[in-house]
Amino acid sequence: MNPPSQTHADSNRILVVDDERIVLTALRETLRLEGYEVVATSDPLEALDIIQRTRFSVILTDQQMPVLTGLEFLAQAKEVQPNAVRILITAVLSLNTVIDAINKGEIYRFIVKPWLREELLVTVRNAVQRYELVLNNEKLQAEALDMNRRLQEQVDRVNAQNRELERLNTTLHENLDRSVQLCLKTIETFYPVLGGRARRTLELCKAIGEGANLPADQRKILEISAQLHGIGLIGTPRELIRKWQLAPDSLSEAERALIELHPALGQELVGFVADLGPVSSVIRAHRERFDGQGYPDRLSGEQIPSLARLLAVCIGYASSNGDAAGIEAVKSQSGTAYDPDAVRAFLRCLPKAVVPRNQREVLLSELQPGMVLATGIYTYNGVLLIPEGQVLNQPQIDKLKNHNLMSPITQNLVIYC
Repeated sequence: MNPPSQTHADSNRILVVDDERIVLTALRETLRLEGYEVVATSDPLEALDIIQRTRFSVILTDQQMPVLTGLEFLAQAKEVQPNAVRILITAVLSLNTVIDAINKGEIYRFIVKPWLREELLVTVRNAVQRYELVLNNEKLQAEALDMNRRLQEQVDRVNAQNRELERLNTTLHENLDRSVQLCLKTIETFYPVLGGRARRTLELCKAIGEGANLPADQRKILEISAQLHGIGLIGTPRELIRKWQLAPDSLSEAERALIELHPALGQELVGFVADLGPVSSVIRAHRERFDGQGYPDRLSGEQIPSLARLLAVCIGYASSNGDAAGIEAVKSQSGTAYDPDAVRAFLRCLPKAVVPRNQREVLLSELQPGMVLATGIYTYNGVLLIPEGQVLNQPQIDKLKNHNLMSPITQNLVIYC
């Protein structure tokens, strides 16, 4: 028998398992006073039967119990309700065993007897929040599998954004630079690495516009296109963007279709700002390839707008680490991905460009000594843990990981490449 489908209504429901009646009662009453719906039992076998019928956001259990230990019970509970957040209460289990269980995903946190009330409540509250995040992530994954529905939902979101941009157009068109900066800030807030790449691309486009003696209006179009070329990715699942940037060949057909939609979506979004019509055409074509193998329209050669050909080279280099390998990558794709004339113009102007350092997003587990933070790291309550620009050392990384065990760090971690 499978338990009912998960819903956000389950977030308030907690299962408590402890063979000591006094402890069981204390846990149940403490959590009920905080507004949680609590189901309590002293029998782990009965608890296994309960989770077959009822969904829980959090499962809280003692380690030392007859028939099954807490870890044994949680291992079976994970098979039935993998998304339920599992918390172990222990007084005697070795720390290494508990940490190993956390690292393997068997449990989320552990609480040491006797516990502090506030520690217990904060741990449960964080567990409920994690359950909500898991549900949201699963929803996004399910939507990605249903490409037609996701695409329609995205079009609906774009239409809503277009209507909002149309409403704002009256006040924003008199200050075009402010409008562009607002959009760029939105991109940076949604996905910091995209914002960093846009700023790198902008500096390259400034240099190429000046070096190629482009007319002032053409320079302006190119520079605005550089800042906003990624705006069509807003609304795309963040994990899909990261996967596309790190391992583009691993995308499924549905995922690739969703990514390849973003230049057209960017054109629609930018086109709703009164003075950005020419920019929207460049943004639509910035992922076209000189050999015709790009997207969304499979244009080739001079069918691609000239500014889009220049922009494509700048984006390609901005996506690299800005070293000799990045230059060689651009050269090697001259005549295939890039217009040879655009490559020559880019290489001629590159020495004059002052390009910000490239950035990339990393997981907490991927942090290494010597990495430099591109953005500060904050607690859940907004307290600064480590500032932007800090060169990380091992004690700082250990501090972050220990803090994350007690209070998960939910922000994106961005470093300079």
